[in-house]
Amino acid sequence: MLTRQSLVKLNRHSVLTKRTARFSSLSQKHQQLHDDDKQYILGTYARSSLAFERGEGSQLFDFDGRRYLDLAGGIAVNALGHSHPAWQTAVNEQADQLTHVSNLFHTEPPVELARRLIHAANGMDKVFFCNSGAEANEAALKFARKYHYKNGENRPRTVTLEQSFHGRTMGSLSLTAKPQIQEAFRPMLPDIDHIALNDVDAAHSCITEDVGMVLVEPIQGEGGCNVASPEFLQELRKICTDRGALLVVDEVQSGLGRTGRMFAHELAGPDFVPDMMTLAKPLAGGLPIGATLVGQHVADNIDFGDHGSTFAGNPLCTHVGCAVFDTIAADGFLDHVRAMGDRIVSGLQHLAEVDTPLIGDVRSAGGLLIGFDIAQNDQGVTAGTVMQKCADRGLVVLTAGANAVRLAPPLVITEQEVDEALNIMRETFLELNSESL
Repeated sequence: MLTRQSLVKLNRHSVLTKRTARFSSLSQKHQQLHDDDKQYILGTYARSSLAFERGEGSQLFDFDGRRYLDLAGGIAVNALGHSHPAWQTAVNEQADQLTHVSNLFHTEPPVELARRLIHAANGMDKVFFCNSGAEANEAALKFARKYHYKNGENRPRTVTLEQSFHGRTMGSLSLTAKPQIQEAFRPMLPDIDHIALNDVDAAHSCITEDVGMVLVEPIQGEGGCNVASPEFLQELRKICTDRGALLVVDEVQSGLGRTGRMFAHELAGPDFVPDMMTLAKPLAGGLPIGATLVGQHVADNIDFGDHGSTFAGNPLCTHVGCAVFDTIAADGFLDHVRAMGDRIVSGLQHLAEVDTPLIGDVRSAGGLLIGFDIAQNDQGVTAGTVMQKCADRGLVVLTAGANAVRLAPPLVITEQEVDEALNIMRETFLELNSESL
């Protein structure tokens, strides 16, 4: 005999199955792609079972034409979504004209993109282009070392934050406070210490006069969308100034409109000026590019031959970067980002209050970099569980560790798409709730 709880569970299951059935099997072409990937690609990524053929705006389509809403954005890369007209036009324009000649010669696009970034970034004066966020952080580390060397100082120590992520090259991995991904590659660079986010006392204690650089993410994307408080950022600036360390903000994931501001560190106020800033992910909307912005006092200590990169700042990536930047900087664009972020946050908070006990703390600094915890539960639900269940319903989200879900959708996502995504998450959590009955 069915109990009331069993009936509730059965009814929910029958409704939800209608939505999930079309996402339950792989086509022959899809399966072949999986098999070929396994045979030919080095297995450094634990890939999802999903495979995509094309995208449009905030939507992705697999090889069978099935549609997915994209709340991952290529891990905060696809700021303009997929196949944006301005992006496509810029790619075609520059591909028809000039793509690469090396940094031995002058070309116009890198100068134009640098001009835009410098005019937008308070206190920055010069740009070094590279190919990724990891490379941008590597450059910042080298520039800090050279700065103190030229000034006759021995400052071997670097301070970063717990739960930080700065890249996977040996230098940027050393800066990253994740022992679990460092273990097999030790020894790391020496003299790197980590303090807790928003712990002012720890900052005062750890940042001594032998520290050359302090590196901080205004929002720790990989760490679970943890937000640095304005007071903490301001205090870091004061300590670094007083003790002669260079302060670097890692805006690889949070910069260029992601928070509804051009740069996330603007939350600390107009007087907060770092010595360097690193950018990458959305800068060319999907093409490989990174940038390290520096103040003139740092630039004055960098000489020819101190650093370089063969492909960096090529005309193709930087011309597309100009198009992405101009779109983000256009009137009303950042207002839209903030409005969509507020809509998602309020929707998640409503789900947590009304529909499910599985959603814990919801975190955001505004805009479209949002994290929420999966509350402790007896049924073994993790962030990975939620990611898979959402994918089964045609919604792509990210995780940030075992117990945090991260959302970084295209900045062009529409109100209707936000509401659809929230409805899918509601269905997902209703199913997870019912499984515990």
